[in-house]
Amino acid sequence: MDLTDLLYTLYPYAKSLHIMAVISWMAGLFYLPRLFVYHVEQAEKVQECKPVFLVMEDKLLKVIMRPASVVTWLAGLFMVLTPGIVDWSTLWPYTKGISIIAMTWFHHWLIYRHKDFENGRNRLTGRQYRLMNEVPTVLMIVIVVSVIFKF
Repeated sequence: MDLTDLLYTLYPYAKSLHIMAVISWMAGLFYLPRLFVYHVEQAEKVQECKPVFLVMEDKLLKVIMRPASVVTWLAGLFMVLTPGIVDWSTLWPYTKGISIIAMTWFHHWLIYRHKDFENGRNRLTGRQYRLMNEVPTVLMIVIVVSVIFKF
């Protein structure tokens, strides 16, 4: 069995793993900004909430989002490297790729906002976090439409 045969054999497993990891990563990308909204709005009223929010945010980032993003990237790269899967003469791989890079940037932006909370430097409001909560939704739409329609 040559490398190409091996890639084709493993492709359905990589695709399945990729989809499961994306679901987990997206759940975190949707939920963490919402936690930040609650952190800003509730911690102002009840100081005892701050440590609880910090632990929840930290666990979400480190236990769910980080591993899910790494597996998403690795499985996705495996699929891209499988010959014949991606038609590079079309637009969709590039719109998807740019959106994935933007999604990864957003993930890291959230990490820095969490560090701001940890260090008592958060300057954003609940409304601003609500608006930022739309970023992964827009990127997800671009990614799904790109992959399904392959324009």
